[in-house]
Amino acid sequence: MNAIYVILAVIVLIALYFIYIYNGFVSLKAAIDAAWSDIEVQLKRRHDLIPALVETVKGYQKYEKSTLEDIVKARSMSLNASSIEEKAKAESELSHALSKLFALAEAYPDLKANTTFLKLQNELSNIEEALQNARRYYNAVVRDYNAKIESFPDLIIAKKFNFTPREYFELEDEKEKEMPKIDL
Repeated sequence: MNAIYVILAVIVLIALYFIYIYNGFVSLKAAIDAAWSDIEVQLKRRHDLIPALVETVKGYQKYEKSTLEDIVKARSMSLNASSIEEKAKAESELSHALSKLFALAEAYPDLKANTTFLKLQNELSNIEEALQNARRYYNAVVRDYNAKIESFPDLIIAKKFNFTPREYFELEDEKEKEMPKIDL
């Protein structure tokens, strides 16, 4: 009779352990979704700021029209991106176009001294910092989740309940590492 109780206790402990693992996956998935939501909030703030920035620079007709067109195009690509990979690529393009714009501003004292431009540039810088923090947190949670999927015995639960790896949100590419070339 004692053996039956021991066997039942072991079965209950194993079941509780698997429930614990499953709940860990659910918790990490919720954290990933919340972290992605934070990224989207920062991206929306960034996208909402860009039209004002473009309009401010448009007032200075002598600046490169192609730079403004690149910014508008990259913003549109990002707004229409459906996957994390597409969003990351579009955001990298947007970051590169914005860095070209700010490099241009350095060459033109009247634009650089424009208080609206400076305010928008500062606000965008704050948003970029918040976005970077949100991206770091998201990628950390994705790393923990993906590692849990590949760890034993967690991988048994992951396969049984179709928990699949998530993509990282990477913005870095070769264009961001190079200084933009400005022809004046």
